[in-house]
Amino acid sequence: MAPKERKLDTHQCAKIVSRNKNLCIEDHRFLVRTMVNSGLGEETYCPKSIIMGEEEHPKLVDSVSEIEAVFYDTLDRIFARSKILPSQVDILVVNVSLLSAVPSLTSRIINHYNMRSDIKSFNLSGMGCSASLISVDLVQHLFKAHKKKIAIVVSTESMSSQWYSGRERSMMISNCLFRVGGCSMLLTNDSARKNQAILKLKCLVRTNLASDDEAFHCCKQSEDAQGYKAIYLSKILKTIAARALTKNLTVLLPKVLPLWEIIRYLLFKSSSKINLKTGINHFCLHPGGRAVIDEVGENLGLNEYDLEPARMTLHRFGNTSSAGLWYVLAYMEAKKRLKKGDRILMISFGAGFKSNNCIWEVMTSDLDRTNVWKDMIENYPPKMTINPYLEKLGWINDKAMDFVTPEDISKMFARC
Repeated sequence: MAPKERKLDTHQCAKIVSRNKNLCIEDHRFLVRTMVNSGLGEETYCPKSIIMGEEEHPKLVDSVSEIEAVFYDTLDRIFARSKILPSQVDILVVNVSLLSAVPSLTSRIINHYNMRSDIKSFNLSGMGCSASLISVDLVQHLFKAHKKKIAIVVSTESMSSQWYSGRERSMMISNCLFRVGGCSMLLTNDSARKNQAILKLKCLVRTNLASDDEAFHCCKQSEDAQGYKAIYLSKILKTIAARALTKNLTVLLPKVLPLWEIIRYLLFKSSSKINLKTGINHFCLHPGGRAVIDEVGENLGLNEYDLEPARMTLHRFGNTSSAGLWYVLAYMEAKKRLKKGDRILMISFGAGFKSNNCIWEVMTSDLDRTNVWKDMIENYPPKMTINPYLEKLGWINDKAMDFVTPEDISKMFARC
């Protein structure tokens, strides 16, 4: 978890937006309206460089220090909890989509922990919010050729260089959704460590629609006409995500649902949805945004109980890219929802456009571990998730305020 001084509430976010001299009053209206309706709460985290006002001229050192803080905090914890030494790790996979540094990010970790020279390391970039399950899939395939091995997957994102300072609305949205976060996972195919396992990977299916131009362009890193860089999010992203998810589940579900449910669905699909709960106990959805969670929930016939972990993760931590799934899973664990033998459907989306999904089985009844939710889980779900700044910032939607200039807005926030 990031330090308190990097928390980014709506008011602080609006002050950062007010520093952007390129925006007109309509742009401010759009951004504030999007922020207060995003589903994010008041305790998400932001890179230090953006808090300090350096978002328009990002430095490599800021990006590297941001992700290294996540690397070493999460890895220190995983080594301490598992009692496994860094020298025992055989495979290391790091996924950070928006930063490809030299030396590689895996090399930085290997150097920091003095890992073995024969460690198999893989550095994945450009894979989007779905990269964590791609990393898990890579490890799964490596395990087929290498027996009794220990692997670590590190999933995070570099946001320091991605704060958008331009005026394209499809690129502004990334400022309202993406936040800092990350996690590390320990995996093994050594049967001698079976009793230490919390989850077992049952199956994983990857779907990539990159051959379709519409899907390829709906979510991508790009520059606007002024050269400002950000993640572009198309209006049709929800539609593309639904298409990718449908293709993926067509392959995945027959592996986990009982035959009788598949037959029933095929016979009556014109009048009913497939009942996922005949073979799945929990649903771990990528907390990419409120609209995506709503769309997936409606398409899969999920109720508010099923969607709560994803909604609360978005509210507390924002969209932390590939790490988001594991915050959702940690919420389920902190709420003591998971029981031995339960099956968890993990659903992720990523640029490309990709949908990578898998099934985990809970392997233990001993789930009293503390995690990132430990100091706040009793407060979730909150009684109200309405943004507290909705009323304070409502003036910005008033057409009578059209005379207000961006400079006026900047002065208002400077005095707050």
